[in-house]
Amino acid sequence: MEPQLLHGVAGPVATVVIHHPAKRNAMTAAMWRALPPLLDGLAADPGVRALVLTGEGGTFCAGADISSLQGSPDEAQHLAQRAEEALAAFPKPTLAAIRGHCVGGGAQLAAACDLRFAEEGALFGVTPAKLGLVYPAAATRRLVRLVGPATAKYLLFSAELIDAPRALRTGLVDEVLPEGELGKRVAEFTQVLVTRSQLTQAAAKEFADGRTDRDAYWSGQARGSGDPAEGVAAFLQRRGPRFTWTVPGPGSA
Repeated sequence: MEPQLLHGVAGPVATVVIHHPAKRNAMTAAMWRALPPLLDGLAADPGVRALVLTGEGGTFCAGADISSLQGSPDEAQHLAQRAEEALAAFPKPTLAAIRGHCVGGGAQLAAACDLRFAEEGALFGVTPAKLGLVYPAAATRRLVRLVGPATAKYLLFSAELIDAPRALRTGLVDEVLPEGELGKRVAEFTQVLVTRSQLTQAAAKEFADGRTDRDAYWSGQARGSGDPAEGVAAFLQRRGPRFTWTVPGPGSA
């Protein structure tokens, strides 16, 4: 099978799989190009409430396929950055499920997700210093927000790999699971996510990512949504809430 991004939707959860096992799921130029339109399609699907990004087999992603850098490193970096920003902008919760190596462009994609769950034995590295590349400003800022400036500098200056326990301590990942349990935990957690208020999640995602011009917008959405009243009623009646607000389609907000 050619290197590609596979995807599927099971109920309210979409899964995107990085598939290039011959090179530890390294991203080719074609794969970088394919990610933004794939995400656009999934974002526009009202039935999708959460997205999982993972790699084929025992590796998440070993970075960019280095052969793609031989022609134009600047173009390759532009493609990677565009894909990263498309993932960061996905309007619903995103979770990276990480096994094995999560390095270079793979770490860039994982950092662009809202959450990262890793299996014991996973290794993480941010490696542009090995190639003489300038890590994109937006990606650097995102990494600093996750792990703080000291750890971000450690990773960027050295290009050294860190293990899953250290990644957990520094905030690079949110949970570390024993071998064989990652898939089950991700399935359980995404089922929690899809029962929660999309209104709360969408607003929190924007605020946490630093947007400062939408306070009035989200206050208006809350007043018109009925979700707060439904949440209180469900709590008092000891039942599961039936939230109705959904993420607006492209161009709606």
